[in-house]
Parts: sequence; structure tokens; C-alpha cells
Amino acid sequence: MKIIDLSLPIDERAPEVHPFGIERLGHKEGVRHLNWVMMKKNWQGRLAFLLGKRIISPRQLPDGEFLSLETVHCPVHIGTHIDYSFHYGTKSEGRASKSINELPLEWCFSDGVVLDLTHKNPGEVISKADIETALKKINYSIKSKDIVLIRTGADKYFGTLEYLAKYPGVSPEAIEFILDKGTNIIGIDTLGFDRPYKFMMADFSRTKDPAYLWPAHFFGRKKEYAHIERLTNLDKLPSSGFKVQCFPIKILDCGAAWARVVAII
Repeated sequence: MKIIDLSLPIDERAPEVHPFGIERLGHKEGVRHLNWVMMKKNWQGRLAFLLGKRIISPRQLPDGEFLSLETVHCPVHIGTHIDYSFHYGTKSEGRASKSINELPLEWCFSDGVVLDLTHKNPGEVISKADIETALKKINYSIKSKDIVLIRTGADKYFGTLEYLAKYPGVSPEAIEFILDKGTNIIGIDTLGFDRPYKFMMADFSRTKDPAYLWPAHFFGRKKEYAHIERLTNLDKLPSSGFKVQCFPIKILDCGAAWARVVAII
């Protein structure tokens, strides 16, 4: 058995569309923080702490160190993550949308297939015909519960400004075609499922047609489905013959959550 990591990290050094950060409390500083947590409960304790008193001193801990602590202030759409129906709108298929903690776990472990769309240019749309052609090239028919992964090659730009805008988007027609085969989850190795913001807004500004605005996401109001954004390493996979695991972190009442997506060969 071989496991291939398909997930990007949450990296505060990488350019992002949303502000976020990671507070990192080191092992040495952790001793001070530990004492502050224990002593800050009343004014006498706070005063004693400021005067240098400690309940636990560094010499009472192994190597003079406590435990590290990282606090991540981060939107759920940074890093590899899964979007579900509440993210797309308040209703899906005429019913109340479901949050990410309601995503059926049965959807999240199944056979995978990779479709090569690396020829699509930034700002272009991946059409139903593109999906059909990609399937013909690998002589594969999508079956019920398959997790379909769309490879554009855009993950190579991660960590640079190009990652934010150098990728194609997926059309509603392509999504509908895949879902009609019995698929519930579709993944892609780009920042988002829709075209980059600058392309959508340019077409909207030119035509005033709202159909250009986030059509792949809004399609989730018509049909319930989940999509995985920000995958990587799809080039390391065969076109089929592997399993995908993509269980999201269980966060209540959210439209999306981070996931450690892997392929199992």
C-alpha cells in the first residue's frame, strides 16, 4: 500500500486572499505562559506574577521547557479544504443547506479518478466537453460514488502570487455532468472552483451578466454536492485504481472545513 498526500499546508508565509496568522508559543516562553495562566485569576496572583513570583520554575521542568502552543487564526478556506452546501447558500435542492459537520462520511472514502485538464489556460472554463474528452483519453466511465479529481497543474504555483490567479474554473455544466454519474465530491488542484476573481469581475463588468459570478459555487444551490479545493500532487497518481480519503475536520455550523486529503494505492 502506498499513501500519497494530496493536501497543501496552512502556511502563513504564502500569499493569500484572506488575512490569517499563526501565533507560536515556544517551549521556553511556555513556562512563563503556564505560570501566567495559573496566576492571573485574581489581582493578588497577577501582582505576584509581575513581581517575578512563579508557581512552577523552569528548573522544575525537563530541560527547562514546557509545551509548545500554536494558535491558528485562519479562515476555513485556506489550505486544502472541503466546501459543502451551506457555503453555497441557505438552500440546496429546495431544502435547508447542510453544514460541513453534516457531510456524509460515506462520501469521503471512495474510488478516485484523475482527469488531466492541464492544457486549460488561466481564466478559461473547463466545460462538459473537456470532461468528456479527458475521460475518453483514459478510457474511463465515472461510476457512482467516485471522487473525481481535476488536475490543472496550478498547485505548482503555491507559495507565490501566481497561485492566486493562474488557473481555470469549472463550469456548472461540467459539474452537473459529473454529478449525474453518481458522484458526490469533486476535487481540484486550484485556489478555487470558479475562475479567478479578476476574470469573473472583468466579464461581469463588461456584460453586467451575473452568470459570470461564482457559477460553480452557486450551482451547489441547485444540486447538493461537495468540492475539494487546493489539492496537490495529482500528477503522482494513476488515472484510476486508487482510493481517496477526504474526511473534513468536524466544525459545527460552518460551510467548509480543512481536510487532510490522501490517495491510497
